[in-house]
Amino acid sequence: MKLRLQELVAAGLLAALLYAQQVLLSGLPNIHLTALLVMLYAVCLPRLAMPAVAVFILLEGITYGFGIWWVSYLYIWPLLAAIAWCLRRCRPAAAWAVVGGAFGLCFGALCALPYLFAGGPSAALAYWVSGIPFDLLHGAGNFVLTLLLWNPLHRGLCEVRRRFLS
Repeated sequence: MKLRLQELVAAGLLAALLYAQQVLLSGLPNIHLTALLVMLYAVCLPRLAMPAVAVFILLEGITYGFGIWWVSYLYIWPLLAAIAWCLRRCRPAAAWAVVGGAFGLCFGALCALPYLFAGGPSAALAYWVSGIPFDLLHGAGNFVLTLLLWNPLHRGLCEVRRRFLS
């Protein structure tokens, strides 16, 4: 996929927004806008979603280290973007809130997959079970934030696409 210069700049800005909000909200336990923004990027700016997500993943690794946890980011965030792209015709914010909430609930299980290969089933299960309280917060946070912010952010990003990227 070949991006024009303004699309490349826009993808960089989208990645910076993903990264900045994650860092700014890192003091809260799994409460952030990452899932909401990834879904919105996939729906409103599909050509830019994967490049923005890739840069975000790279920045996370540079900042926090390229540990085994980081391997899961290589498939978790692109998976969410792909799911959102497949559901892009869905309109109600409540439906997107359910998608975001379900993703948050499943996040720990998805992150446990590298531990399955590195340490076996018991390591993966231990990793997943120990994170269930955070997954519950993650799911609830994603649900509420998506429910509240989907419509205004969707309108705004679609307007950005219409005005600057068409």
